[in-house]
Amino acid sequence: MALGGTFRVMLAVCPLLTTFACVSQTNAPAPATDSPQPRTATYSCADGARITIENLGTSVRVLGPDGASEDLPASPANQSSRFGAAHDAIVIDGRDALVMKSGKTPLTCTR
Repeated sequence: MALGGTFRVMLAVCPLLTTFACVSQTNAPAPATDSPQPRTATYSCADGARITIENLGTSVRVLGPDGASEDLPASPANQSSRFGAAHDAIVIDGRDALVMKSGKTPLTCTR
């Protein structure tokens, strides 16, 4: 008789345990590099230069150390961390930005 009761309890508990195992973790902490891009941020680059990136939503405006500016659209259009046009691009990852200019070595910059 005890074996039959144990079997019934196991039948009731198994679906419950399966449900708990399938629940997603929505409150897990974000990765350390995942900090939101502010509207305007100044970055210090590995070569000693400083650039300012203005986040316009679907594009960014990059102001170089010489005062020149360049607008780069999101690439592809549906995301918010990669921007580029022609042979120039910027990839933003948390506090870091990888700046790629045509004919130059990629440059890492940090805000």
